[in-house]
Amino acid sequence: MSPAPFPLGPTPYPLGAPLVRREGREKVTGTARYAAEHTPPGCAYAWPVPATVARGRVTAVDTAAALALPGVRAVLTHENALRLGEADDPTLSLLQDDRVPHRGWYVALAVADSLEAARAAADAVRVSYAPEPHDVLLTTGHPRMYEPETANGGHPGTRERGDFEQAFAAAPFTVDATYTVPPLHNHPMEPHASTARWTDGHLTVHDSSQGATKVCEDLAALFRIDTSEVTVVSEHVGGGFGSKGTPRPQVVLAAMAAHHTGRPVKLSLARREMPAAVGHRAPTVQRVRLGAGADGVLTAVAHEVATHTSTVKEFVEQAAVPARVMYTSPNSRTVHRVVPLDVPSPSWMRAPGEAPGMYALESAMDELAVALDIDPVDLRIRNEPDTEPDSDRAFSSRHLVGALREGAERFGWQSRDPRPAVRREGDLLLGTGVAAATYPVLIAPSSAEAHAAADGSYRIRINATDIGTGARTVLAQVAAAALAVPEDLIRIEIGSSDLPPAMLAGGSAGTASWGWAVHRAGTELRARLRDHVGPLPADGLTAAADTRQELAAGSPYARHSFGATFAEVQVDTVTGEVRVRRLLGVYAAGRILNSRTAHSQFIGGMTMGLGMALMEGSGLDPVFGDFAERDLASYHVPACADVPRIEAYWLDEEDPHLNPMGSKGIGEIGIVGTAAALTNAVRHATGVRLRDLPLTPDKVLSRLRTGPDGAGPGDFGGP
Repeated sequence: MSPAPFPLGPTPYPLGAPLVRREGREKVTGTARYAAEHTPPGCAYAWPVPATVARGRVTAVDTAAALALPGVRAVLTHENALRLGEADDPTLSLLQDDRVPHRGWYVALAVADSLEAARAAADAVRVSYAPEPHDVLLTTGHPRMYEPETANGGHPGTRERGDFEQAFAAAPFTVDATYTVPPLHNHPMEPHASTARWTDGHLTVHDSSQGATKVCEDLAALFRIDTSEVTVVSEHVGGGFGSKGTPRPQVVLAAMAAHHTGRPVKLSLARREMPAAVGHRAPTVQRVRLGAGADGVLTAVAHEVATHTSTVKEFVEQAAVPARVMYTSPNSRTVHRVVPLDVPSPSWMRAPGEAPGMYALESAMDELAVALDIDPVDLRIRNEPDTEPDSDRAFSSRHLVGALREGAERFGWQSRDPRPAVRREGDLLLGTGVAAATYPVLIAPSSAEAHAAADGSYRIRINATDIGTGARTVLAQVAAAALAVPEDLIRIEIGSSDLPPAMLAGGSAGTASWGWAVHRAGTELRARLRDHVGPLPADGLTAAADTRQELAAGSPYARHSFGATFAEVQVDTVTGEVRVRRLLGVYAAGRILNSRTAHSQFIGGMTMGLGMALMEGSGLDPVFGDFAERDLASYHVPACADVPRIEAYWLDEEDPHLNPMGSKGIGEIGIVGTAAALTNAVRHATGVRLRDLPLTPDKVLSRLRTGPDGAGPGDFGGP
C-alpha cells in the first residue's frame, strides 16, 4: 500500500526549495556547541591508554607513577573498573578483562582535573603484557577464511542463480579480473568525544553520535539501568560517515569514569587513535567475472569478495550485493568470504558495500566494453533489467538510463575518442571515464510530535540527528508542507534521546524515515486544527505519530537510487600524478527536498569517492599489527585544489512507492560510482588498467613504464 500523498494547498516554501541551513549562523559563529564543548562545573578529563601489543594478555598495570602526578583522580583498569552489563556490540565491553584482541585496544583510562594532567597520567601508566602471535594480513587463501551466513545489512552471504560456470565458459567475450581496495578510514572533522555526568542516578551524556536513541539504549544495558535514566544529547555533530552510527568506546569510558569519580568527565579521542577505536572500511579483494555475447548483453556475472573482520565481532563488508541488482544476469554467483584477524573491528563507512563493490563491478564493465569495442554508456544501457535480477521484483522506479543519457549530454561524452592514450598536452595524457551508481532505499520506523502553540507557532520534536546534512532545515520544510504553513513558523527540536525515538542518521535513511513520521504528525495535527472550534487552549494542541505499522508489511517493490558519474583526468607521464579535471554526476533519487543541501551531499560524496580512487588508504603493519597511516598527514584526503570542477544534477523522479515525500536517500550514492569513473578515465588516458586502489603516483608511473600490456616500455614520455 502506498503512503498517502501530501495534502494539497499552497505553501510558502515548497519542498525542493533551496532554503539555507537553519543552524548555519551558529556554526560559523562558533555558538553551535558540540559534545566536547560542554563543560559542567567540576568537570574532569580522561585520556585512554591503548595496548601496545597486537595480541595477548595484560599481566600487570602499574598506576603508581600516574596517581602520584598532581591533579590525577583515578586510573581505571580491568582490575577496578565497573562491571558492565551485556552489550550487543562487544567492542564496548571495555576494561572488563585482561584480553588484548588488537593493537590500540584500550587497557586503562586516566582521569584528572585537566586535559594535560590526564594525558600525562596516561603516559605514566606502565602496562605489562604476555604477547601472543598475531596475524593482520588479508589473503584470499587464508586457512581461516570462511563463507558467512550473512553480510552486513542482513544480506545472504552467497547467492546463486542459473549456472554461472557453464554460461561463463560458453560466453564469446569474458572478463576475469581482481580488484583491491585497502582499509579506509572515516576521519570526520570532529573527533569522537563525549561529556558524561551522573546526577542522582541519572546519566546525562553529550555525545558525538549519529543516533542518540541507540546510544541511550546501549548505555542503559551496559550500566544496568532503564532507558528513562539515561539522556543522550547529540545536538550538533561534525560528521560521521558511519563511524558514529553506533556507540563508540569514548562514550562508555566517559560514563564509567564519571561513575567512578563522582564528577562529570570529558573524553575526546585523539585523531591518531581513531583508526583503531571507531571502525574502518575493511579491505576487499574482489574477483569479478563477466560473460557476454557479441551484442554486449551479459550472460554470466560472478562477484566474489574476500575481506577481513576482527576476532571481537563479525562485520562483513557486503561488496558483492550491488551485482545482484544492477544488470541483466540470468546466471549469477555472488559470494562473500571473510577471515577473522587480529585487527580493529571494521564497521560502516559511507556507502558500505556499494562503494567498494561498485568500484569493482563498474571497472569490470569498462573492461568488457573495451573487449567488445562498445561504448561504455551504451553497454550499460544494453544491460538494463526489466525487474530486479536478484528478487524479480518490479522496481519502484529506475531511471539509470535517463541518468546515463543526461550525464553523457551534459559532459559532452559524444565527442569522446574511444581510443586510449591519444589525447595529450605535453607530458600530460588526458582521458574520460564513466560509471553507474546505486544505493538501496532504506526506511526505518520513527516517531515524532507536532505541536501548535496558542501564539500561532509550531514545534516538531523528533530524535533525528544533524551530522552536517541540514536535517533541521529539511524537516522544517516537510512539516511546513504537511501543515500548509510558512516554514519560519516551525521550530525543530532534534538530537536528544528524551525526544520521540527515531532512526539514526545513517544508511541514507534518515530523512526518509524522519520525514515520514514528521509528515504523519503534521497531517494529524492539521486535521485536529481543522476540526477545532475557537481559540487554542493555552498549552496548544499536540499530535504524535510513529510509522511502525506502515513499515511492518514491507514493500513489494525493489527500491533503489541510481546515478551516473562522468570523469575527466590528466595523468602526468613524468611523475605519475593523476589529477581530476572534471567530475559530473546525474542522480535519480526521488523527490529532492532541498536543492541546496542535496547538491552539497552529492558533491561531498563525489569528493569522497575521488579520495578513495586517488589517495585514501592505509596499510596494516604485519610486525606491529597496527595501521601505519593514523593521522591526516599520512592518510591523505582531498582538498579544494584537488577538485577544480565538480557538478551534480538530478532527474525529476516521481516514485509513489517510497514515503509521503517521494524521497530517496542521497547522502551516500555520490561516492558509489566515482572511484570507478576515475580509474576508468585513467585507463582511457593511458591505455593502462590499474586495479589496486588508490592510484598513487608510484603505482601509475610503474605501469606507465611497462606499457599498456605490461610487455615492455610504453611510448608515454616518462624518464
